[in-house]
Amino acid sequence: MVLELKLRKIGNSVGIVLPREALTHLNVGEGDTVCVTDAAGGSLRLSPGTAESRRQLEAAQNVIRFYRNALRELSK
Repeated sequence: MVLELKLRKIGNSVGIVLPREALTHLNVGEGDTVCVTDAAGGSLRLSPGTAESRRQLEAAQNVIRFYRNALRELSK
């Protein structure tokens, strides 16, 4: 499926509106969560958010917070 979507002003932000076909393909609806992740070639991947993905994201954020100084030194 290839969809070309136009960016729209939404309040003070810019966003996209997903058409029904995309929502059906992702099996998501209003109020659901989607995850945007890096993909090969500088593109982004959109996938349905799950309780497991939220748990993994929170765990990663906790590790980053806890080891912030060590990670900063390793990045030099």
